[in-house]
Amino acid sequence: MMKDYEFHNLTWRGIEIEIRWTQSWVEFDDGTSMGHMEIRSISPKKHPLPLTETGYRSHFMKADAIHEYGGPANYAEAWLDEEAKTPAWQQRLADFRQLALF
Repeated sequence: MMKDYEFHNLTWRGIEIEIRWTQSWVEFDDGTSMGHMEIRSISPKKHPLPLTETGYRSHFMKADAIHEYGGPANYAEAWLDEEAKTPAWQQRLADFRQLALF
């Protein structure tokens, strides 16, 4: 098991996000591997994201998808943008902002 992570930062809609990525979190006997991505909102800390209510998401995937997008930050941004279109995210964002008023 190899766990050398790359660190990337992204500002998405005013939220500072840290992305950790390793393309070989686990290697299988057939020579393929599974990568691991962590996405965490760091400012504001634990701010909800379309991918997670807690501001943290752990995700296992094949490295090919990351390469297709040109790297971990580009992949994460595209994923966030896609999930931000959902009604569930729009409601969570409205709820989070409403709580900030009190």
